[in-house]
Amino acid sequence: MVKFYGYIVAEEWLLQRGIEMGHPPPKTYSDLTDIIVMAAGDVRLETGVYRYTKLRDVQNRKGKTLWCIAFASSDPWEGLPTSAPPESKSNALKEALQKTGPPRWFRGA
Repeated sequence: MVKFYGYIVAEEWLLQRGIEMGHPPPKTYSDLTDIIVMAAGDVRLETGVYRYTKLRDVQNRKGKTLWCIAFASSDPWEGLPTSAPPESKSNALKEALQKTGPPRWFRGA
């Protein structure tokens, strides 16, 4: 089972960001996914972490699927480092997402 090290981002937050970027509210699940991917890409670009992060779906302990901006992965085929990056690399994203703690490891969905 692959694991990802990063920050969980609420789907609602990503949707709101996408709408603020000028995208119309989604009419289909495909529209929703497109908006989420674009909004996540935007926040990754804005915080300077785009080139060394990826948006992945992960599961919490209860099995619910969530979105994660990942800095590392337990699977080297993911194209991410296999260990956590220095904290300085995640600080801008942490601030933008209004998180209080460091990134964490999550099980891939």
